[in-house]
Amino acid sequence: MGGQVWRLAAVTVTVAATALTASCGYAAAIYAAEVSADQVEGGWTSKAGTSLTFHADHTFTSEHFDTLPVASECSDPTALASGSWAFYAPTEPIRTPDETVTRGTELALTFSGSDCEVTAYFFNDEADPVMCPTDDPDDGCRSDDYLKRVADRP
Repeated sequence: MGGQVWRLAAVTVTVAATALTASCGYAAAIYAAEVSADQVEGGWTSKAGTSLTFHADHTFTSEHFDTLPVASECSDPTALASGSWAFYAPTEPIRTPDETVTRGTELALTFSGSDCEVTAYFFNDEADPVMCPTDDPDDGCRSDDYLKRVADRP
């Protein structure tokens, strides 16, 4: 009987710690992957059909970005075909995109011809990151909306 109580206590503590981690905004930090600009450059696709292609000059093109939930935050989701990208400068309290920053766990995607800026977060590990464009990194993305690097980068 004593063993069951300890197992129940251990399970309760584990569940509580997991809930606290997610609810306090720590999940994104724990699972974040830091990537370099070289790792960002090239193609990224999702199982749902969204694709982003990042260029060394800090521009990108996208297809089907309007199907992602985060696109609803933009005034014209159908106009999200291209823009510029940059990691955020490590400044507080205001974070700003800075093309001179060469590594990070988050990208600012600023779409051309609109006032729309979306943050994309990197998760998994540095060797095999996934990208999640979302307004809340603790919520993550739907499983088919995570973008992975295309194997044959241009």
